Amino acid sequence: MSMHLKLALTTGAAILALTPVQTFAAPISDEEAAALLERLNQMEQEVANLRAQLGAVQTTQQQQTEKVAEVEKVAQAKEKTSIKFKGAPEIKTDDGWSFKPRGRILYDFNNLSSVPSTINIPGEGFSNEARRVRLGVQGSIPGGFGYKLEADLLDGVEITDAYLDYKSGGLTVTVGQHNNFQSLEELSSSNDTSFIERAAFTDAFGFERQVGVSAAYKTGDVLLQAGVFTDNIADLDDGNDSIGLDGRVVFAPKIDNAQLHLGGSVHWKDLGDNVNSLRYRQRPLIHSVDTRFINTGNMDAEEQLTYGLEAAVISGRFHAAAEGHWATVSRPGLADPTFFGGSVEAGLFLTDDTREYKDGLFKGVKVNNPVGSGGMGAWQVNVRYDRLDLTDAGVIGGTQDGYMASLIWTPVDYVRFLLNYGRLSYGDALAIVPGAPDDFSVDVIGARAQIAF
Repeated sequence: MSMHLKLALTTGAAILALTPVQTFAAPISDEEAAALLERLNQMEQEVANLRAQLGAVQTTQQQQTEKVAEVEKVAQAKEKTSIKFKGAPEIKTDDGWSFKPRGRILYDFNNLSSVPSTINIPGEGFSNEARRVRLGVQGSIPGGFGYKLEADLLDGVEITDAYLDYKSGGLTVTVGQHNNFQSLEELSSSNDTSFIERAAFTDAFGFERQVGVSAAYKTGDVLLQAGVFTDNIADLDDGNDSIGLDGRVVFAPKIDNAQLHLGGSVHWKDLGDNVNSLRYRQRPLIHSVDTRFINTGNMDAEEQLTYGLEAAVISGRFHAAAEGHWATVSRPGLADPTFFGGSVEAGLFLTDDTREYKDGLFKGVKVNNPVGSGGMGAWQVNVRYDRLDLTDAGVIGGTQDGYMASLIWTPVDYVRFLLNYGRLSYGDALAIVPGAPDDFSVDVIGARAQIAF
């Protein structure tokens, strides 16, 4: 019986109990009046008790309603927050917040031998190193803002990326230390390159991240990039007032199943009042050898102008890429030399995989049949010809011609193993390395194990 029904019945009984008193005129005794009064008091107490019980029930129902609303609110909040695993957990909310840790470990094992073997070349034999060990975070902020902070932990702490960006439609504005717009090979992550090191000209011409302000705009198949930069954050001291301008244009149409890439870039830099020299040089493919067999030495300089062309195609398992880059150094009172670097490469997946591409640069591979799920991972072979010429206008820095091949196994996303071979032939190299002849070659074998997320 419900509380409301019980209260109604009790009240009705009280009314019926009063009816004889109000209807009949016959007198009642004192004892009957007292009994009747006691009965009325009892019913009044019962009504009060019932009202109290009803109030308690209503309070409990209200509390339960509030608890249900609170649970639903928490459930809705959980639905707005998602966690996905992309090598590391990435936390996202519907209102625009996100957070993801990132990092990489690249470890190399290398061997260098001279040709002929009778030549005594510095750095010969086996060497190994932790090539990169980085940790950082990246994420987004409501309103279209984003951030990235990453540092290399080798030899202390060296900041690689440290910037804030803003995105709206096809426009991206970036402030802080980040890549300026040098070349396809340089802008593609070292996690995703076809060889353990990039093409020789990228290091030789001093491509590196710098502090600046840049903007990129993408519309359809066209990408426009431009920025104003100073220098790498590690080189910014009281005396460094260098400043530079960078620009890059990319046209990347997709024809049937083929992704094309055509691009060009130009870079001008005023070295400022306190930086008065430049030096172009490069290691023999592997980074663990510190000897440079091609080296201009220090050149008096005021300005630097570099410009390059890019082309690439991805079609199913196959990819090819080619780049050429020229660097002109303005020297006070002397002829201005122009140096050249370039590379041509091609690669083929032996498995049903493809190289990824996005926003004007190469990405890694998303393994179709990973190890652990019944597959063998992704297997890829690549070949490359790499040219670097550092001889012009009286500067004899030597020439390097590299003939290279690589085998890459990606067992699962975020993990790679690379095996490289290179024959590097040098010319005009007299006196660059003490004891080395004018023309000689070296054989290089390099292997890498990496995880990156």
